[in-house]
Amino acid sequence: MNPMNPVDSSPIPNKFDKIVDIIIRLGVLFVLLSWCFDILKPFILILIWAAVIAIALSPIYSAIVKIFRGKKVVPGIFLTLLLLSFLILPSVLVGESLYEGISHITEMYTEGQPLIPPPGATTANWPTIAKPIVDIWQSASDNWQDTMLQYSDQVTKVGTWLLNLFAGFGKGILEFIVSIIIAGVLLIYSESLQSVSQKIFLKLAGQNGEHFADVTVMTIRNVIKGFIGVAIIQSVMVGIAFFIAGVPFAGLWTVACLVLAIIQIGIGPIAIPVAIYMFSVSDTTTATILSIWLLITMLSDNILKPILLGRASPVPMLVVFLGAIGGFIYNGFLGLFLGAVVLTIGYKLFLIWLNTENQ
Repeated sequence: MNPMNPVDSSPIPNKFDKIVDIIIRLGVLFVLLSWCFDILKPFILILIWAAVIAIALSPIYSAIVKIFRGKKVVPGIFLTLLLLSFLILPSVLVGESLYEGISHITEMYTEGQPLIPPPGATTANWPTIAKPIVDIWQSASDNWQDTMLQYSDQVTKVGTWLLNLFAGFGKGILEFIVSIIIAGVLLIYSESLQSVSQKIFLKLAGQNGEHFADVTVMTIRNVIKGFIGVAIIQSVMVGIAFFIAGVPFAGLWTVACLVLAIIQIGIGPIAIPVAIYMFSVSDTTTATILSIWLLITMLSDNILKPILLGRASPVPMLVVFLGAIGGFIYNGFLGLFLGAVVLTIGYKLFLIWLNTENQ
């Protein structure tokens, strides 16, 4: 090396300046994104669920647009109002049923009447294996206070769960209403939003982004139709039967059936005890018709899912179960629906990623 020509050290300060410049830009970007996230945090679940609803209903919206000869605003408003009516009317009926049930219990307690009706005469003909249940039932009817004290721990847990369920149900209905309204707006601007979403997937997943976007859309539609849709249909069928048959607290049992159906346990744990109860306190004709209808509803799961899912690749029930339960624990009533969808999407995309890596 020629000592007369020393190495120029200017690149080192230049590199340092660039590094500092990049760090400052990243810091400002991080602060801005964090700020935006904090602002949108109360609405993130609502916005995600609105996007899910819009994706699931986009085929129906497209068909309505054709009926209205290409107009987009009117079909969006029509579909939004239709969904709101389907949501608000049953919610009002369920809420009214719960209010009447609580008022009835309060009135009975004030008058000193037994809060739990005694077993009917038909329970005398029940099998011996059912005798412990009848004994607990009779004891609770004769002296419900002593029975509550005897099973205080179980009653406290169930009562706490019911209170949380009621609170989450009311909040979830409001979130549903807002999500449906936002979903209607998203449907009206679906073309531009579809272009943006594809660009986002291409940025995140590169050349596989378009495939990931298609899989996400198909997964959302399949979960909504095959799992959540079936659960809603079954709960509506059960709720109608409960209200017509005069089942006490019909609204409460309908909500419980909806929850159990979404987490893939099924309506059996509610429907079977209700049928048994109606045989003991109601006339035989009403109880028999109710039992047959409940049996049809339980079996409809095996018919509706294959029809609505079609040829879609199967999703393990455990994935839907964990998604619904985890979503409910983490995000309340809305998370019960959204959790199943999000975890299923993650499961599908993970499988695709594994197959892509192995190619």
